[in-house]
Amino acid sequence: MALTSDYHEIVQARVRRDPEFREARLKEAVQCLLAGEVGVVRILLRDQVIATVGFEQLGVMTGRSSETLTQMFGPDGDPLASDLFEVIALLAQHDGVRLEMSAVREEQPAEAGASKA
Repeated sequence: MALTSDYHEIVQARVRRDPEFREARLKEAVQCLLAGEVGVVRILLRDQVIATVGFEQLGVMTGRSSETLTQMFGPDGDPLASDLFEVIALLAQHDGVRLEMSAVREEQPAEAGASKA
């Protein structure tokens, strides 16, 4: 199912007005990137860029053209992980946010017939 323009406009409006929402979306972008969900990361970051710094300013920040960045985050974009992490870091820095990571061990399902000793 394709996301509509209205949805993106609503998200971008909230990103503009709600710093906690912006931070949560950056965290979600990192989690999705670590999970290999690059398409989701592109959507999250595109909305974030449009609502905050814009592609022109992001181009200045990264040393890339705004056209290249727009294509990179478009539906057919294929950015490198290093590009995505760079943009995440720049957006976090722009907002004065430091992202930290922690590892959490998942519970392993008990094997059938195994006793809990």
